[in-house]
Amino acid sequence: MGSSIGKLFTVTSFGESHGRCLGVIVDGCPAGIPVAEADIQKEVDRRRAGLSIASTNRTEEDKVEILSGILNGFTTGAPVCLAVWNKDVDSSDYEKNRYLLRPGHADYTAYMKYGGFNDYRGGGRFSGRITAGFVMAGAIAKKVLSLINVDILAHTVEIGGIKAGAVEPGKIKESADKNPLRCADAAAAAAMTELIAKVKSEGDSVGGVIEGIALNVPVGLGEPVFETLDGELAKALFSIPAVKGVEFGAGFNVAKMKGSQNNDPFAIRGGKIITTTNNAGGILGGISSGMPIMVRVAVKPAPSIAQPQQTVDIKDRKEAPLTVKGRHDACIVPRAVPVVEAMMAIVLCDFSLRAGLIRG
Repeated sequence: MGSSIGKLFTVTSFGESHGRCLGVIVDGCPAGIPVAEADIQKEVDRRRAGLSIASTNRTEEDKVEILSGILNGFTTGAPVCLAVWNKDVDSSDYEKNRYLLRPGHADYTAYMKYGGFNDYRGGGRFSGRITAGFVMAGAIAKKVLSLINVDILAHTVEIGGIKAGAVEPGKIKESADKNPLRCADAAAAAAMTELIAKVKSEGDSVGGVIEGIALNVPVGLGEPVFETLDGELAKALFSIPAVKGVEFGAGFNVAKMKGSQNNDPFAIRGGKIITTTNNAGGILGGISSGMPIMVRVAVKPAPSIAQPQQTVDIKDRKEAPLTVKGRHDACIVPRAVPVVEAMMAIVLCDFSLRAGLIRG
C-alpha cells in the first residue's frame, strides 16, 4: 500500500476503521514548533460524527494521543506520532455480509488486490475514518505554515445541486463554522439541511462540492514538470475517500471560455505584482503565483445507503440482494471540509520546506 505522502514533510497513515486505533507519523517537522494537544484536538473535533443530520450515529470520542515527537508543548525534531483509539465499534453487519460486495465501495477491488486478506470491517483502510489521521497531520502542518503566515480554509459550496452564494474569503471561516454543514451561506445551508433530511428519510445519500482556499502563499512553490503544485495538491486531495473530482480556479469552465476571458491580467498593487482576476487559481505552470490558491473538490454520495441494492456474493460467485445496515452518513461533505484543509496544508508545508522558506 502507498501510505505515505511528502518528501521533506512526510506523513504516513496507519490504522483501519474497526481496528484498535488509527493515526499518523509525521516526519520532517522542524523542531521548536509550538503544538499543544488542544491544537490537534480542535481540528479532529471538526470532522467528528454526530454534529449534524448529515452524519453517522457512530460517536467516537476521537481523543488525540501524542505518542512521540512533542515535548513540553514543542516539536522535538523527531517523528511525531499521533493516534486516536476506536471504541464505538460494531462489526456484526460486516461479519454477516462478509462476501457481499457493497456497490460504490472498494470491497471488490480490495478483495481482488489483496486476495481477501484485507480488513473488510467498516471498509478497513478504505474507510473515510482514516481521514482522522489526515486531519491530525494537517494540524501540525498548519502550525508550521503559520510561521510564514499561510492561512488555509475550506467550506461547503454545494450539496445535492444546491449552490451557496459567493462569500469573501475573509468571512468564510467565521460564517462557515456557524452551521453544521460548514456552509458560509446561511440561506443555502438551510436548504441543504432540508434536502439531506429528505434524502435520509428515503434511505439514500447525497454528495456535494467543497472549496479550499490558501491565502498568503508565497510565489515559487512547485517543482515542474512532474511535481507541480497543482498536481501534488490534486494527488493529496484524491487520497480522501469519496473524492471524485478536483479543479483549480475556473476549472472545467475554462473549456467554455476564450483566452481573453480566461487570462488573468497582471498589475501592481502596493508595489506587489498581482493578477486582477484569478482564473488560474493561484497556480501558473505548476508554480504558485502568490494569488490565493483556489481549489474545488467533488465528493460523491456516501455509498452505504439503506435502500435494497443488487450485488454479487464474491465467495459463491452468485448474484444476491443487499441491504446495508449499520451507521452511515447521509452526506459526508461537511465532515470532509477539515480534511480538505488538512491535505492542502500537508502539501503546502512540504513544498515550503523544499523551497527553503521554513527552517528544517
